[in-house]
Amino acid sequence: MNNQKHLDEIHQNHRAWQNKPILRSAYRRFYQQIAQLLVTTSEAPTVEIGSGIGKIVEVIADCIRTDLFPNPWIDQVENAYRLSFANHSIANIILFDVFHHLKYPGTALDEFHRVLIPGGRVIMMEPCMSMFGLLVYGLLHHEPLGLFKPIKWRASSTAEAVHQGYYAAQGNAYRLFSRQDLEKISGWHLFYRERMSGLTYVATGGYSGPQLCSQKSLGLFGHIERLFQRFPGLFACRLLIGLEKSAA
Repeated sequence: MNNQKHLDEIHQNHRAWQNKPILRSAYRRFYQQIAQLLVTTSEAPTVEIGSGIGKIVEVIADCIRTDLFPNPWIDQVENAYRLSFANHSIANIILFDVFHHLKYPGTALDEFHRVLIPGGRVIMMEPCMSMFGLLVYGLLHHEPLGLFKPIKWRASSTAEAVHQGYYAAQGNAYRLFSRQDLEKISGWHLFYRERMSGLTYVATGGYSGPQLCSQKSLGLFGHIERLFQRFPGLFACRLLIGLEKSAA
């Protein structure tokens, strides 16, 4: 997939958002969970990387929305590997389904570390590779899982990272954060990690799939989701991660 197709998908997602109230409900809940993990004691701003259709402001109103592509709902164009923000100027960085598109996650985290204030946070929502998650993302989503491919932690240069082209490996966050594979994450404290069922999100069909439930039945799916939440190894399909920049 090239960047033009990625841009086309953003516009397709925008249309789906307008036509699927149930999808908006599911994302609002995710955004509320993210909001609870943000640093709120600093006047420094919160920035979302890879904002896509930019709807996070419906919950986090003062969030600066950024993306690789200019769109009317994007506040500024940014690349995760080369941000325009000054050192120690950002309180929070949010990535929603973006981390698994970073071919060189270590290079991106170095850049996040540069712009965050001491104690600043990176909050990520990513696919979770439970048995149910493997089914959802492996069979029902076009992006590769990449579970057995090596993760190249850093690019040889910033220029290589900036011009990486399209990349996706949906299992990368799960591999790094759920399996305790944290030796590479120096300069960070993993302060939050939650595997969530996300059944109601799956029932919406997401941006591109068929809707599996109505707005009226969303409450029922919520009850089933709470039951599934007791067995994250089987049913979790969402992974919420919080990294805090070490003060040292």
